[in-house]
Amino acid sequence: MTHQREAAIIERLEAVGSVTVDELSRLLDVSGTTIRRDLERLELDARLRRVHGGATVARRPETPTTPELDADTREKEAIARATVALIADGEVVLLDIGITTLRIARHLRGRAVTVITNSLAVLDALRDDDAVSLVLLGGIVGSKPRTLVGPLTEEGLAQVRADIAVISSTGVKTDGAVVTDLTQEASIKVRMRQAADRAILVANTSKFPGSGSYRVASLADFETVVTTPTVDAEALAAAEQAGVRIVRV
Repeated sequence: MTHQREAAIIERLEAVGSVTVDELSRLLDVSGTTIRRDLERLELDARLRRVHGGATVARRPETPTTPELDADTREKEAIARATVALIADGEVVLLDIGITTLRIARHLRGRAVTVITNSLAVLDALRDDDAVSLVLLGGIVGSKPRTLVGPLTEEGLAQVRADIAVISSTGVKTDGAVVTDLTQEASIKVRMRQAADRAILVANTSKFPGSGSYRVASLADFETVVTTPTVDAEALAAAEQAGVRIVRV
């Protein structure tokens, strides 16, 4: 059972401090894919910290970086809730990869919407929900685990038309450029935005200016930007003057 595996993972972490996917797979007699899903859920609940190939214990409260991590999680959750409120029942939603978009997917459970995505994490979040119509784009596994990219993904996007595309990024520059550091995913983000009637950018404080060298859009290409009150970026002011709706949560 999922909760039994999660309890066993946390118990092992508390005993040894760090674990690998292979180790947990052998210990619990399940596939590495199942373990990675468990680790992702536990990280979203702030019960551990994922690292390459496994996980370590979550940072303790006395750790100086903990307040920032907690704030980052709170911001992404608030952005997810606000974004879901912008989606009406019956709409078709293109959902990008990312932690915030995964949280959005979870809040869409039970809603009469169609979700089209290239995220295997979103697939896991919605695959057993009878209310959501779920469409997974084809493709090859991307540079970021649990994503699908490549010509097949782009071909699939060329065949769909959505009401809304929800896009994430790794940075928003002062000139309004929306960028990513994931080369394979860059073109997918562009095509997602182009395949929708309107596009929403989700970006918390850490994305201003963030990082990344691959430009996927300008802020002016989005109908709405959902962000946080602490962001006081010149780029946002210019976008708002250009007619972009800025939602601060």
